[in-house]
Amino acid sequence: MPIEYSGGGDPARSIELLWGLRERATRGPKPGLTVDRIVTAAVGLADAEGITGLSMRRVAERLGVGAMSLYRYVPGKAELLDLMVDRVSGETDRPSDVPGGWRARLEQVARENRRLYERHPWLLRVFSFRPPLGPGIVAKYDYELRSVEGVGLTDVEMDQVLTLVLGYAREAAAGLVEWRLFQERSGQTDDEWWTAVAPSLEKVFDAERYSVAARVGAASSEYYQGTYDPEQAFEFGLRRVLDGVAALVERDSPC
Repeated sequence: MPIEYSGGGDPARSIELLWGLRERATRGPKPGLTVDRIVTAAVGLADAEGITGLSMRRVAERLGVGAMSLYRYVPGKAELLDLMVDRVSGETDRPSDVPGGWRARLEQVARENRRLYERHPWLLRVFSFRPPLGPGIVAKYDYELRSVEGVGLTDVEMDQVLTLVLGYAREAAAGLVEWRLFQERSGQTDDEWWTAVAPSLEKVFDAERYSVAARVGAASSEYYQGTYDPEQAFEFGLRRVLDGVAALVERDSPC
């Protein structure tokens, strides 16, 4: 699967577009066409067809205009991608009061980011090593950092904790999205798969030689009621990530 990177266009032009410093077309009038409409169409296209379907030409077709019309507003695909990432980043829910302290706040952040990736799976193919510094990204970053504000972490540790939690949410969402796609494309339930594979597996699998695998595999399959449960995996992993953060937060606490 192709990977895209944000921050690959003209940095100055991207900032202007992200913050609305130069909204109008650079050349000639085009009634009804705006940067906002272009970004909306691009996000809709990516949601429907994935990042591989994104191009200036395809966005123009979706808007019913010529491709060259878009370039009067957005220099190219790289800047458009920055606008798209910033746009959807503004969708996350940001309640002002989350009972339960820093742990509950970070948990809410993780769950909200997972939901964001589920709504826009194409985001999983975009890496923001140079994030679009638009209003959506900046507001999201500021809100999420406040989850651990005042709990005894240094500023750098606050950023690192957030990076850890967001990275976990991203990986968990990627697993969930791929699992759902596999379920749809395989046309076969886990029970049906086990039924099909069991006769052949019994001929080659030595339960005594691989006794630990046999025991744990059987227990897990019974617990999950299948080969894998992404919800169970997410919940278990999130608790362990937050346990690790708790150890960091509590390191200087008196015994």
